[in-house]
Parts: sequence; C-alpha cells; structure tokens
Amino acid sequence: MSYEMIAIMMFASMMVMLMTGKRVFGAIGAVAIISAVALYGAGGSDLAFTASMKLMKWYPLLTLPLFIFMGFMLSESGIADDLYNMFHVWMGGLNGGLAIGTILLMVLISAMNGLSVAGMAIGASIAMPELLRRGYDKIMVTGVIQAGSSLGILVPPSVVLVLYGMIARQPVGKLWLAGAIPGLLMAALFVIYIAIRCKLNPELGPAASKAELEKYSLNDKLKLLSAGIIPLFIFFMMTGLFLMGYTSLVESSAVGAVSAMLAALLKRRLTLQVMEDTMRKSLAVTCMFMWIILAALCFSAVFNGLGAVKAIEGFFIGELGLGPWEILILMQLSFIIMGTFLDDTAMLIIIAPLYIPLVKMLGFDLVWYGVLYTITCQIAYMTPPFGYNLFLMRAMAPPEVGIRDIYRSVVPFVAIMILTLAVIMGFPQIATWLPEIVYAR
Repeated sequence: MSYEMIAIMMFASMMVMLMTGKRVFGAIGAVAIISAVALYGAGGSDLAFTASMKLMKWYPLLTLPLFIFMGFMLSESGIADDLYNMFHVWMGGLNGGLAIGTILLMVLISAMNGLSVAGMAIGASIAMPELLRRGYDKIMVTGVIQAGSSLGILVPPSVVLVLYGMIARQPVGKLWLAGAIPGLLMAALFVIYIAIRCKLNPELGPAASKAELEKYSLNDKLKLLSAGIIPLFIFFMMTGLFLMGYTSLVESSAVGAVSAMLAALLKRRLTLQVMEDTMRKSLAVTCMFMWIILAALCFSAVFNGLGAVKAIEGFFIGELGLGPWEILILMQLSFIIMGTFLDDTAMLIIIAPLYIPLVKMLGFDLVWYGVLYTITCQIAYMTPPFGYNLFLMRAMAPPEVGIRDIYRSVVPFVAIMILTLAVIMGFPQIATWLPEIVYAR
C-alpha cells in the first residue's frame, strides 16, 4: 500500500471516529497510536511518550493556563457584570441598544480573555436572560451572543493566534496586531447590522422605557463608566507591555493573570469561593487543550512522516493544476468543513502543519494567512450541523430556545463573517499595515 493511501486512510479513520461523538483527543490519539504501531512495530508505541515530552518542554504553552485564568477571574469576580450594567444604562434607550452593547461587551471580554468559550459563557449567563426579559427576539439574541463570542479568537490576546504563531514560527505580537483591525471591523459590521435590523423592525430589540433609565442620574452614569477602565488597564498591562518589548509572551500572560486578581481584590470580590471556582474552571479548560494538543502532536508526527505535505502540494499544483488563489480558497473551504466537527485547536495542530508550508511556497504572507485561518474558524464554529458554538449555545440557552432557533440565528452573522473574510482576502493591507508600522519602529 502506498504512503499516500495510508495517509488518506488515517485521515478518513480520524473523521469517522470524530463523527461518532467520541472525545476529540481520544479519536485523534487512538488513530495516531494504532497507525504508529501498525507502521513501525512495537517502537511506534513510544510516539505518545515522545509527544508528551515535547509538550512539557513547549515553554510558550505556559501562556494558555494564565490567559484562561485571567478570563475566568474577571468573570467569576463579577467585573463582566459591571460592564454589562454600563452598556445597559448608556445604550438601553436605543432600539437594539442592549444587543449592540452585548457585542461591545464581547469585544472587551475578548481583549481580556482570548477565548470564544469564555465570551459564550458570559453572554449566555449575563446578557441572554436580560435581553429575553426585556422582550428581545430570541433568535436575534442567540445570534448576537454566538457572533460576539466568536470575536474572542480574533481580537488580541487571541489564544488561537498564539498557537498559530508557535506552529507557523511567526511573532505573536505581529499576529495580535494583524487580528486587531479585522476583529474591530467585524464587530462594527455586527453593530451596523443590528442597528439597521432593529430600526426597521423595533420589535426585535425594544428600547428600555424612559422611567427605567431616569432612575440613573448623570453622576450615576459617569460612575458606571469606570467599569470600562479596569478592562482597558488590564489590556494595556498585558498586551501593551508585550508589544513595547518590556515583557515576553509568557510574562505578558502572567501580568494579565495578576492584574485580573488585583482588579478583583480592589473590587473586594476576591473571595475563597471565587478563587476556587476560577482555579477549577481554568484547570478544566487547560487540561482539555493539553489533551487535544498531545493527541494532535502524535497524529501529526505519523501523518507528516508519511510525506503528506508533499503529497498535498503535488495534488493541488501538479494534478489539479490550480493557481495560488484557487488553492488558498480550497484550503479555506476545507477548514470550514472540518470546523463543523473539530474545534479550532485540533484543526490548527492537525491541518495547519500541512497547509502552512504550502502557503509559504505559494508566496503568501503567513501573518495575513493566520488572520484568514482565524476568521475561517469563526465561520466554522457557527456553521450547522455540528458547529462548536451551536452546541455550546444549546447547552447554555433556556428551554424556550430550540436548536432550530439557534441554527436560524447564525445565518446573517455567518454572512457578515464571510464578507469580512472576502474583504481581508481582497485587501490584505487591512491585516498587515498595523504590524508593519509597529514593527518598523
């Protein structure tokens, strides 16, 4: 049997295992180890041990638990609640104002966390009950929360871009800067869509009553604005110091974690219960990432050892005779399909090592491609039937929000994401000009 056929069988076996609903790390790891033993004999069983040692020595991976801890600390200590109250008072008087405020809240949460899961948890637990109670359309609400939470993997400090930087050997600072403008552009398009839609159909997002808003004096409103100071301070301490060269990536994540603890302490909310809940949730999410990365490293070692990268290059360029842009579009389409049943970390570690050398060979900027990959992950997260965010929303939504409502809610937001992807592909400077300016200094 040829090596190409073995690679195809490995890939197909992994897809079948994932579609059975097994845990991602179990499906990927099982195919990797069984294939290694079948190909290399008893010595192939050492593959998992070798991958685990490589993982333990991967120093930049220390950023993951620290970023995750920071996000959960801000959530558990109620700082995210303060942000939502600020948006409610300042924007509740507009049709769709709270939905717009929720998108802005998600941008700030993304700037403090870097994960989609944290934004989804905060949106579903804080924003969704309030929006539904105030008469917002349930389909609009679920779409807003899913779209807003997806910004967490694009707006710095994106954990996905950190992982991409490790694999593509690209500076994380450049990737964060490259993702900032596209992330804000996508958030702005979300806001414009909500504003127009609620203007045309006010029943989708009714404005808060004057009596409710008059309870807050101008002084109260100005005090609520202070809720936005803490996230900006944390963002500057973490990302600003890193971009200015004062801290390394790992040190920057530690600064963010400590800043979040100090913020909770200043708010007098750093209790033993908050610390315990934060530690438990951080440990759970970190372990999930570690298991997936470990399994994916095993799979990649066997898959790449078979010459899969060269085979893909030969297939696209030699047999199909495709041009660079056609190959790039096909790669993006494959990421969207994979994203229906794989999370972004698994996709990145399994597929990116195959595609990144090809992207480089075709002459494209790897920093720019990192932004394209991340936007494609956002689309994949919200694409039926198995989009990751769809199932997270189903698990967190109240009973009156059904799976059909959740599927319907994402359609306009996915269209906006595809539009953003097309704009970034057509005008790469949107992603590349900011890192070029900053790093030129």
